[in-house]
Amino acid sequence: MKKLIIFIQILGLLFKLQAQENKKPNILFIMSDDHTSQAFGIYGSRLAHLNPTPNIDALANQGIIFDNVFCNNSICTPSRASILSGQYPQTNGVLDLHQALDKEKQFLPKDLKALGYETAVIGKWHLKEEPANFDYYEVLPLQGKYFNPKLISRDGKTSEEISFGKHGKRTVKTTKYEGHSSDIVTDRSIEWLKNKRDKSKPFMLMHHFKAPHGMFEFAPRYADYLEDTYIPEPASLYQSGNHGSEGTRGKNDSLIHDIGSSVGLRNTIRGVGRSLEVDTESPNHKHEAYQEYLKRYLRCVKGVDDNVKRLIDQLKAEGLYENTIIIYTADQGFMLGEHDYIDKRWMYEESMRMPFIIHYPKGFRQGTRNNTLINNTDFAPTLIDLAGGNTPKYMQGRSFKSIIETGKEPDNWRQSTYYRYWMHMGSRHANPAHFGIRTKDYKLIFYYGRYYKTDTKSDNWGRYDFNTPVAWEFYDLKKDPNEMQNEYHNAKYKNLISKLKKDLKQKRKDLNEEDDNYPHIQKIINQHWHD
Repeated sequence: MKKLIIFIQILGLLFKLQAQENKKPNILFIMSDDHTSQAFGIYGSRLAHLNPTPNIDALANQGIIFDNVFCNNSICTPSRASILSGQYPQTNGVLDLHQALDKEKQFLPKDLKALGYETAVIGKWHLKEEPANFDYYEVLPLQGKYFNPKLISRDGKTSEEISFGKHGKRTVKTTKYEGHSSDIVTDRSIEWLKNKRDKSKPFMLMHHFKAPHGMFEFAPRYADYLEDTYIPEPASLYQSGNHGSEGTRGKNDSLIHDIGSSVGLRNTIRGVGRSLEVDTESPNHKHEAYQEYLKRYLRCVKGVDDNVKRLIDQLKAEGLYENTIIIYTADQGFMLGEHDYIDKRWMYEESMRMPFIIHYPKGFRQGTRNNTLINNTDFAPTLIDLAGGNTPKYMQGRSFKSIIETGKEPDNWRQSTYYRYWMHMGSRHANPAHFGIRTKDYKLIFYYGRYYKTDTKSDNWGRYDFNTPVAWEFYDLKKDPNEMQNEYHNAKYKNLISKLKKDLKQKRKDLNEEDDNYPHIQKIINQHWHD
């Protein structure tokens, strides 16, 4: 009898271990706002030696680092919509900052719930409609505030009317918290992990920092961080080379004071030095503006990195770390003075590229890198696949789970990725509308320079009626990774550019990204396709 009892106990233990082994992984999806790949150690930029992200780097070096991940529209709302829906803008309906992602298109939480997951989103949302498909949410209204933020939730303490911009005012339930948003958002995620989730289910928690979005209000404890440190400056901050085109500079540089917000005083509407109150009379204004800009930005990054450690420590404290897939990314890249640009929106590398790391100690190989072309429509299919589901037919992205597990790129994987910025001359950043295609080695951009709406006076948030010149740009990224030499008119690349145009045309058709609904844009495309 004693032997039988021992046998039953051993059998029970084996069943328990097997159940744990077969348990679905939790998913912690951490996303910051505008945390560009230049501001990491792992991506080897000019800033890497400053060690701006030691905690994220440590996580990355124990997981998988993806080097070629790109957004299809480098601006908050459309990128987030693609991440949640697995779709490109014309399919999910979010072309720019003015639109909202309908509840029906919030596919990721809905599909994970169908797989038995509890879902939560905490932090920045910026998709205007209620994140109704999540089991739990605490989100900032629109951009939210860096300090003493209010968070909207189903059980908020105060009912109040909040403006949602063009979407009008709504009565929501909010709770106000004291402190810096990076700390508060992490506090709320930790509280959910400890006390508010259903611990009988696997979870997906989307933890979204507001930082380091402009204007870079950092927590006071970082005021001295990098204070006496020289921040390396990109050569292109001062030397433009043959970067850009008439589409970005105007004929004979006639529009350089109008197009693209700047570090220095080049752009008469928005130079970051003015916004940061750097002395405009100083002969070194651009240098001083850059140093102030980067230090404030990196102080916000420091706050993000420290709070990532707090999240990891919490997972370990609850025994969740080994069975939790941790992803760290950003909603797009960001220009840190390259080509004298700030902000994002551009199809240039620093703006278009997204950092992406994935870590799962129980399931993935450690310390590897991958250069497969991924874009943000692939995130939702991959998370669903990792959770045990299949990519829904309504998603345009593809799962890269097999790439994560094997490190090998499938034979039929995309060899180019599509990009489009719709919001022509929107806001004070004043970026012209453009689209293009990027392969691992080359990039082709078409600046068509028109707003997609013909009634430009209906929106008051930009210079939408400021039509800009039409132009093409082509970059050989193998020889020119910093995009200093537009080679579009170099006869050496004529055949290659022709092939890229065919690929671009086919991609626009396959992805529902053509301009049938915008004949004034299609007319320009037809007129200038063979320029």
